[in-house]
Amino acid sequence: MMDSPRLLLPAARAAPYPGSSACPRLDTGRPPFSLSYRRRRRSSVQVQSASTGAGSQSSVVDESEAVEWAMQDFYALRKDVELAVERVDEVRQAAGLEQLVEEIASLENKSGDSTLWDDPSKAQELLVALTEVKEKVRLLNDFKLQVEEADTIVKLTAELDSIDTGLLEEASKIIKALNKALDNFEMTRLLSGPYDKEGAVITISAGAGGTDAQDWADMLLRMYVRWGEKQRYKSRVVEKSPGEEAGIKSATVELEGRYVYGYLSGEKGTHRIVRQSPFNAKGLRQTSFAGVEVMPLLPEESLDVEIPEEDLEISFTRAGGKGGQNVNKVETAVRMVHIPTGIAVRCAEERSQLANKIKALRRLKAKLLVIAEEQRASEIKQIRGDVVKAEWGQQIRNYVFHPYKLVKDVRTACETSDIGGVMDGELDPFIKAYLQYKLSAAAEEQSAK
Repeated sequence: MMDSPRLLLPAARAAPYPGSSACPRLDTGRPPFSLSYRRRRRSSVQVQSASTGAGSQSSVVDESEAVEWAMQDFYALRKDVELAVERVDEVRQAAGLEQLVEEIASLENKSGDSTLWDDPSKAQELLVALTEVKEKVRLLNDFKLQVEEADTIVKLTAELDSIDTGLLEEASKIIKALNKALDNFEMTRLLSGPYDKEGAVITISAGAGGTDAQDWADMLLRMYVRWGEKQRYKSRVVEKSPGEEAGIKSATVELEGRYVYGYLSGEKGTHRIVRQSPFNAKGLRQTSFAGVEVMPLLPEESLDVEIPEEDLEISFTRAGGKGGQNVNKVETAVRMVHIPTGIAVRCAEERSQLANKIKALRRLKAKLLVIAEEQRASEIKQIRGDVVKAEWGQQIRNYVFHPYKLVKDVRTACETSDIGGVMDGELDPFIKAYLQYKLSAAAEEQSAK
């Protein structure tokens, strides 16, 4: 069964800085329908119980105001439902639901062929395709059922003399969840790369800036781990090299799940921070850098790449941190460099040198495959070096903590003043903006030809 991608991204909404974000951002949604109504209702009841005479007349006014506010909430919800109905119809039509149903019938017919398993790899490929199409159809039908349920609740409420806030709160939750699911479904149209459906390996390295840079690298590590947790991906910090005073020199985290690499591939590059240094006695403003590398977490059978032994430079060092008895005693950590391109990987999380060497080679192959795809090279020997330089002039995103608060992507101009939210893993607006930017750039390049 195909996992649906978990990235929850609503429609883009532009807003000028500094009041709000100027790029696609998460819609926090309206508060539950009955919240404002219940508060006003409780307020009017308190006035009525504590007052008599003129006070009773005041409570009647409060009661009428509460009903008026509740009706306004109802009209807003009804409008949200109408927009959701239109959006579901558009998504189902754009996805080609009828063609997908026909495709399922065709694939099921092929899967019943008695000679199918004569070629196991081809058979497996067909079954995976069938599962994915069935899952897509199931999602499209679920969208229809959910919006119909919310629409029924709203129509029923319009026919009643009183407002059932419990029902309307349920409809509000349905619409909010539905919009997130629709955003999620539409995002798959932007993920068409050969490795976009895979998990990801993120390597973070401190750059220019000394202790501040090492602390910044640690902050980025937490940011990506928090993002993975919010998307319900399985994340694991597999290697972490602590800094001398604070932070980390480098770290590697693996995120397993559907479409992780597709979402995070745009995070590759140099990330720059500007803040008042907590390590400076005078509290002066400090600029620091950290480099982020992103590779797909590919299964062994996908790494059909042969790298000549003479093209590899392998060195061994002692691994630091917690681990088995060999840590800090035996040179188990492995650093592997692809000599023609200068591309390097390091692996230190395993307890034996051999296991680290195997894992390092796997990561190097994955990295070379991705770079070859980006550079459209037919062979590994045709690719150029692609090393992220964590220094001035190379940044893809700026994080300004002082003298004002702003996170801005240099490539897409996506920005937000909610720097605390970003550092807590709210990366979805930047991810969506980059994918749209990448799609537009590819379309422009295609039209230029």
